[in-house]
Amino acid sequence: MSKDGRSRRKGPSLSARVDRERPIGSFASLKVELSVLIIISTAIAFVMAWFLLKMGWSGWIAMPLTLVVALGITYFFSRGLTAPLRQMRDAAEAMADGDYTVRVHATTTSHDEVGLLAQSFNEMAEELQHADQMRRDMVANVSHELRTPVSALQAMVENMADGVTEPTPANLEGILEQTHRLSDLIAFLLDLSRMEAGAASLQIEDFDFGDFIDETLQPLAIADAGHAHDIQVDLEKGLRMEGDQDRLRQLFTNVISNALKHSADGTTVLIQAHEDRQQETIVTNVVNFGSQIPPEARTDIFRRFVKGKAGPGTESGGTGLGLSIARWAAQLHGGQVQVVDDPRGADFEITLPRYHRDSDEDEGDGDGSGGPDAPH
Repeated sequence: MSKDGRSRRKGPSLSARVDRERPIGSFASLKVELSVLIIISTAIAFVMAWFLLKMGWSGWIAMPLTLVVALGITYFFSRGLTAPLRQMRDAAEAMADGDYTVRVHATTTSHDEVGLLAQSFNEMAEELQHADQMRRDMVANVSHELRTPVSALQAMVENMADGVTEPTPANLEGILEQTHRLSDLIAFLLDLSRMEAGAASLQIEDFDFGDFIDETLQPLAIADAGHAHDIQVDLEKGLRMEGDQDRLRQLFTNVISNALKHSADGTTVLIQAHEDRQQETIVTNVVNFGSQIPPEARTDIFRRFVKGKAGPGTESGGTGLGLSIARWAAQLHGGQVQVVDDPRGADFEITLPRYHRDSDEDEGDGDGSGGPDAPH
């Protein structure tokens, strides 16, 4: 039986045991529980001392006996109050050894600080377990993604070296395509390292949004030529914005390429953009018709290493980093990217500020003016 299985079987009994150990653990504050514990112990000690003295016991015997009983009651109740803390200690030691499946079986009725801490600890453990599993999957995914173009390159170059094939433009184009795949994968990994390190320097400049979209689409259209997608662009005229074009190009390239990857050959991908003058933002919608993303999966697809199902014409599910990097780039600019309801299909909505504001301005007077050409 796996450790997961043991944890699942022991969970209910442990939780019930902790419930029994914490008979006063249902209050909303640990201070209240300690106050109740003191009152109960004092009241029992007082009643017991009065009863023993009334029965004619000597005070030298009644008082120590009463003190021992009061301390025993206090120990019993206080041990129950700290039971989740002991479990957290054991769970933290197990997690330090690499076991992220452990959980604190806190009481189901506890609403005090200890109970809330136990719940938060379990949520943290869930995230760590998820991140650990995703990292393991990422190693497998990257290994697969690297092996495919490297094997293809090796075979092509060996055939040319042995004289089996000629270095024709078509063969060289195949080699170039594989090197592009390697370059894209390495770029994803570099972006991941920047995300982990918190590197967020931006080179802010004012630019024409329509020209920016055209430049972003050119390499994507060339790479997509074999799938015959109809990429339609509907932009409000005269759109301009302030931002880091390199980071924004990562954002739009990943979102648009994701739409192309999950669209059947010969279908339409629509890119619409307009300015929300009231909010001073530029809103862009990237829609691939026909497919839909379930509401429960719309948040998970932006998590690192989470891959969507491979769509028609998709050679690989990828590394699961593209949309995570897209969200990161949007957040660097104070914007967001999300999936919104759209009867036409999967609709990725990108909202970006029209004017750049650095963090100092956001924390200061917040006048909404454009920020300087300096990274934040």
